[in-house]
Amino acid sequence: MRAVSGGEVAGILVAVFWAILVSFLAVALARLAQTLKATTKLVADVTDQAVPLLADASAAVRSAQTQIDRVDAIASDVQEVTSNASALSSTVASTFGGPLVKVAAFGYGVRRALSGRKADVPVKEPRRTVIVGRTVPAARRKNRGK
Repeated sequence: MRAVSGGEVAGILVAVFWAILVSFLAVALARLAQTLKATTKLVADVTDQAVPLLADASAAVRSAQTQIDRVDAIASDVQEVTSNASALSSTVASTFGGPLVKVAAFGYGVRRALSGRKADVPVKEPRRTVIVGRTVPAARRKNRGK
């Protein structure tokens, strides 16, 4: 038998170490390959689902823009109607407001005058007027303090 030298033992140990290292690297690379395959499949599935979603979102945005344009047109029409109604209201108020107030005041005066002329209604005594310089009677002075 031949004697094994220290250099040969060291060479064998390095060879075994490299074999173990290569084995671990091979396992790691195999797992990395599986992960990359799964990631590729996941990205493909997301892409397949995202494209129709983006198309639907684009259609929804277009529809919303159409609705916003319609609402804007309606709002401008409402603003125009409001300004027309305001102008009409001020025109009616200036045209009929003054004469109607005068007619109502005249009617009120006529009713008041006719209601005071009825024979069965007693005539009201006129209110007392205050005369400057006169003193208040004693009976009324007592009631004023309360």
